[in-house]
Amino acid sequence: MIGLLGLVSATTFAQKGQLNDAQTDYDKFESLRGQKAAVIVASANASLNSAKTEIDKAAANEKTSALPLTFALKGAIYSSLAVQDTVPATAETSFSTAVDAIKKAKELDTKGENKKMIDGANLNLAQYKLTEGVKQYQNKNYEQAYKSFDFYRTILPDDTNAIYYTALAAANQGNKDPKYYPFAISNYNKLVTTKYSGNAKVYLDLSSLYLISKDTVGSLKAAEDGVAKYPASTELRKREIEIALQTGKQSDILGKIQAAIANDPKNKTLYYYEALTYSQLGDADDAKSAKATDDASRNTLHQSALDNYSKGADMYKKALEIDPDYFEANLNLGYVLIRPAIDMYNAANKLPANKEKEYQAAILKSNAQFDVAKPFLQKAVDLNPKSVDALTNLRSYYRGYSDHAHAADNATKAADLKKQIDALNGSK
Repeated sequence: MIGLLGLVSATTFAQKGQLNDAQTDYDKFESLRGQKAAVIVASANASLNSAKTEIDKAAANEKTSALPLTFALKGAIYSSLAVQDTVPATAETSFSTAVDAIKKAKELDTKGENKKMIDGANLNLAQYKLTEGVKQYQNKNYEQAYKSFDFYRTILPDDTNAIYYTALAAANQGNKDPKYYPFAISNYNKLVTTKYSGNAKVYLDLSSLYLISKDTVGSLKAAEDGVAKYPASTELRKREIEIALQTGKQSDILGKIQAAIANDPKNKTLYYYEALTYSQLGDADDAKSAKATDDASRNTLHQSALDNYSKGADMYKKALEIDPDYFEANLNLGYVLIRPAIDMYNAANKLPANKEKEYQAAILKSNAQFDVAKPFLQKAVDLNPKSVDALTNLRSYYRGYSDHAHAADNATKAADLKKQIDALNGSK
C-alpha cells in the first residue's frame, strides 16, 4: 500500500510537472520577447514552441486538463504563437485555440488567481487583430478590417486608437454597405467623449456621416458640438454654416458666421457664407413678397429683400478683396446686383403707355443697376465658361439692358449665350 501510494504521488507530480514546464518555458519566452538579436529571437521562439508542447500534454492529461491554470496558460501560449506566426493559416488556428482557452479559463478561474495571465493573453489577441486589421484596411478590405478592429476594441474599450480604427473601417465599408454607417457613428460618438487628440476632425467626420445618413439634425448638432469644443477650427465652423444654410436656418446662423470671421478675418469662404446667408434671406423675402395679398406687405417684403441683397453684395465684395478670382463670389455678387435691375426692368414694362416719362426714368435706373452687375457677371463667365448659372446670369443682362443703339448687338449676344447654355444642358 505504501508503494502504491508512493507511485500515485510520483505520477501526480509528473503530470503537474508538464504544467510547470510549460509555465517555465513561457516565462522564459516572455523575458526574451521583443529582443532583436537573432540568437535571442531564436531562443525565445524555441522556448515558446517548447511551452506549446508541454501545455498540449498538460491539456491532454486528465489530471490537469480541467485546471484553470492549464486553460489560462494555454491561452497565453497560443495567443503568443498567433502574434509570432507569419503564416496566416496557422496563425489563425493558434488565435482560435487561444480564444477558446481564454474563454474557458475565465469560466473556471472563479477566484481570479490567473487574471494577470488571462489579461496578458487577451492583449496578445488584441495585438494580433490590430495587425491583421491594419493589413486588411490597407488592402481595402474594410469589412474584415472593421471586424478585426472591433475585436481589438472589445478587449481595450477605452483605447482611443481602437475606437478610431473601428469607426474608420466602418465608415469606409459604409460606402459599399450603408448598414455599417451606424457602427461608425456609434464609435465616433464614443470617441468624442474621450481625450483623443484628433477629435476636432472626428466631429467633422461624424457630421459628414450623419449627412450621408440623411440626418441633418444629427449632422448640425455634431458640427455645433465640435465648434463649442474647438472654436478655432475653421473647418468645423464652415460645416456648421453649410448645414444651417441647407436646413433653412439662415437667421440663426448669422451670428455664428460673424463670430467665425472675427476668429479668422482673412478667410474668404466665411465672407462668402455670410453673403450667401443674406442672399438666401433676400430670396425668401422676395418669394414672400410675390405671394403677399396687399400692397403694404408686398412693398415691405420687397424692400427687405433688397436690403438683404445689398448686405450680401457687401460681403461678396469682401471675399473678392481677398481673392478677386473667387468664382462663386463673382457669380453670386453678379446675381444679387442684377436682381434689383430685373425688378426695375419688369416694373418699368408694366407701366401704361401714357407713362412714357416715368417709363424712361425707370429704364435708365434699371440700366444703371445692370451696369453695376455686368463686370461680375462677365468675370464669372470668364472664370468658368461652362457654368450654366454664370452664362444664364450674363444672358439676363443682355436681355434686360435697354440700349436702342446696341439693341441688335445685345440680342445677338443673348442668342449666342442661349446656344451655349443649351449645348451644356444637352451634354449632361
